[in-house]
Amino acid sequence: IFPADKKAHFENLREKSGIPFEEMLFFDDNRDGKYGNCLPVSQMGVLSVHCPGGINTEEVWTNGLRQFQEWSSHKTPGTIVEWDGSLTTTSPPLRFRGVVQKINEERRYGFIRYGDRKTRDLFFHFNSLPKKFQPSIREGYELAFSVTYDSKKGKDAATDVEVVYPTEPPQVDTVSMQVFSMNLPFAALLANGYKTLETRNGTMFTPYPEGTKMLLHVGQRIYPDGDRHIDVMKSGGLSDEEIASFKSLPQGFGKGMAVAIVELGKTFETTLEERCDPDFQRKVGAFGADSGMRATEIKRVAYLQRGVRVSGQGGVFKADIERDVLPDGWL
Repeated sequence: IFPADKKAHFENLREKSGIPFEEMLFFDDNRDGKYGNCLPVSQMGVLSVHCPGGINTEEVWTNGLRQFQEWSSHKTPGTIVEWDGSLTTTSPPLRFRGVVQKINEERRYGFIRYGDRKTRDLFFHFNSLPKKFQPSIREGYELAFSVTYDSKKGKDAATDVEVVYPTEPPQVDTVSMQVFSMNLPFAALLANGYKTLETRNGTMFTPYPEGTKMLLHVGQRIYPDGDRHIDVMKSGGLSDEEIASFKSLPQGFGKGMAVAIVELGKTFETTLEERCDPDFQRKVGAFGADSGMRATEIKRVAYLQRGVRVSGQGGVFKADIERDVLPDGWL
């Protein structure tokens, strides 16, 4: 189930089932407006039945089937079976064309330049694109779209976006990588080279030999250590400005993204006394009592060419990424 209307849901249904829209029948209790589903789905070519009370009687169901049989002779897009059994046909919204001028991959939105003089920029969100183009949308792509007023933001936005050119996503060379997730600020401390030891009480890194390369993913939360990492970093003589720099990610890199590639060293068990050594604490970025008993060396780390949005998971997991985002010399 998708938020807002069900267009993305039906795109997935068509893609996975191979059934065209004109062979689908849709029942829903919301006709149009902000939370309406019948209107946008009908304009995709799906016969939509508006049933405010749900499919609560056999008559609602059988009437929908009967109307579908009759409608199948012409399959007019935008047709809705109203609550009283009558049919209405809505006109499709006006369509415009424009070119992607700017995108923000971290926040998954962009702007389309369109209009007679190509001087107007219109906001669009990646979710309004066909799913297959969402990972590969780039500046310069030609799009077709409708313009809808976003009452929440008080301005127009592009909706129901289609990619006119290129007609298919570019073929990309991908590689499957192991990934682990960390929350800020420790993810940034590791990516920026300050944190050279990662400690865990569990055995997450134990199965992986020295030299294993993994991607570092930034989680959605801030780790609540009460800023004790700052005290550890200051114990090594770092200034506030230096600490702030180590805790920051570059522009275009952020939460929910794979940001760096890491080469692991050896994993070994430690005692509390060893973890309380000042040098050890600075390598971890945490006091000994806050650190895990198993330490894994970070032999080297480098930022990716760009941040890659990845769904985070617990432990070590796998993700396919484009090979060209990896820095030179890592694979």
